[in-house]
Amino acid sequence: MSAKISIFQALVFLFYRFILRRYRNPKPKYQNGPSSLLQSDLSRHTLIFNVEGALLKSDSLFPYFMLVAFEAGGVIRSFILFILYPLISLMSHEMGVKVMVMVSFFGVKKEGFRAGRAVLPKYFLEDVGLEMFQVLKRGGKRIGVSDDLPQVMIEGFLRDYLEIDVVVGREMKVAGGYYLGIMEDKTKHDLAFDELVRKERLNTGRVIGITSFNTSLHRYLFSQFCQEIYFVKKSDKRSWQTLPRSQYPKPLIFHDGRLAIKPTIMNSLVLFMWGPFAAAAAAARLFVSLCVPYSFSIPILAFSGCRLTVTNDYVSSQKPKSSQRKGCLFVCNHRTLLDPLYVAFALKKKNIKTVTYSLSRVSEILAPIKTVRLTRDRVSDGQAMEKLLTEGDLVVCPEGTTCREPYMLRFSPLFTEVSDVIVPVAVTSNVSFFYGTTASGLKAFDPLFFLMDPYPTYTIQFLDPVSGATCQEPDGKLKFEVANHVQSEIGKALDFECTSLTRKDKYLILAGNNGVVKKN
Repeated sequence: MSAKISIFQALVFLFYRFILRRYRNPKPKYQNGPSSLLQSDLSRHTLIFNVEGALLKSDSLFPYFMLVAFEAGGVIRSFILFILYPLISLMSHEMGVKVMVMVSFFGVKKEGFRAGRAVLPKYFLEDVGLEMFQVLKRGGKRIGVSDDLPQVMIEGFLRDYLEIDVVVGREMKVAGGYYLGIMEDKTKHDLAFDELVRKERLNTGRVIGITSFNTSLHRYLFSQFCQEIYFVKKSDKRSWQTLPRSQYPKPLIFHDGRLAIKPTIMNSLVLFMWGPFAAAAAAARLFVSLCVPYSFSIPILAFSGCRLTVTNDYVSSQKPKSSQRKGCLFVCNHRTLLDPLYVAFALKKKNIKTVTYSLSRVSEILAPIKTVRLTRDRVSDGQAMEKLLTEGDLVVCPEGTTCREPYMLRFSPLFTEVSDVIVPVAVTSNVSFFYGTTASGLKAFDPLFFLMDPYPTYTIQFLDPVSGATCQEPDGKLKFEVANHVQSEIGKALDFECTSLTRKDKYLILAGNNGVVKKN
């Protein structure tokens, strides 16, 4: 019965497209390149654009499917996609896309798939053409259409970061809560697009289509709905500039995934060639960090590719004076789980301690410095930090979670109440292949991924000490002022933007949870 209904729907759709519309709609006007639209007022018009054909500068979809394969499926799945690339390049475009979808999505749990919102937006944004974005920004209603990319890959990027009103991608077939690696038939995709655009076309103004010569969408759907169609050529894309970060409609503060490099075919080749050496390098660096004294381990690690730059090193030899018999409280922004360890390297001390809200048991065992897990109870956590300060120096990261981009999350003010002297520490880290942080993956592997990078670098900058808020005020405002001041000083030193976002905001966006890590 359902088969008969689907056949009937397809016949109705074809009849509507080729017969009724031929007489109701005038023939669209075809134009070369959308650059002329920059001089027009498009605020009352509807813009329909093809995502891969008109918005993205790159012509290859392989990196995006490789990201899905690696982040959602693992190393083996991504390696299979990599070795299939020569065969895929010999296939037709449509068949090649089907193979990449099958390899990337088959067996992936639908409920747990978050790469479309947490991983891919960063790489899509870095591939957006500035000229095309400026055209879209001038439009009224904006509809993004993809003939090749699944809806789950592009919807988060277009809606959340480019503020596109309507997104129409290919739907994925699901069985038992798992993706089958097969996209829905194009007829259903065209039906959905037809119904959607007819609904949106009720608005006043013209409907303008922007696509490329390489996509099949312009031959059918665009010509049926648009009064004007603009075609983007490969030469146009080559002359486009990349959309700068400062012009993102919504700032990219949080993103997830292990890969720090866009996995083009050549980058993927380098990654897989580096893989065996990466494991050996991580093991050797970990051994040196745990077993060799600082005076020897620092030059050995530098020789292996780990770089540490320290500025204002006077703090390590001239400890700020405190009115109490306590150690020094170092407060730093949070880039990776290794932040306290690198501060200890910079101070050349192994008896330094740190506290954490959420750290895997494996990381606690492997840590060369003492770590204490906090309970999120303000009174007991404050007492624990005060006790640790009586035993020696303490490093805290009041953001409570890491942030990869040049932004700083809100500082929890608890640290201001446990010491009358606070030393702000500005921390930056850079990697070329792998991120040493994750929101949805196994945190136990975070330090290992950082150490697997060919040249992981850290910069530690000690700032001028500030006074704490140990003297309680009736209104309790002083602790928040001190916390905000420390955040502001570190932000200025790093040229990072301070925000009021919290750990909870990050994990809700990237992982759909509150960020509590099990002790495993």
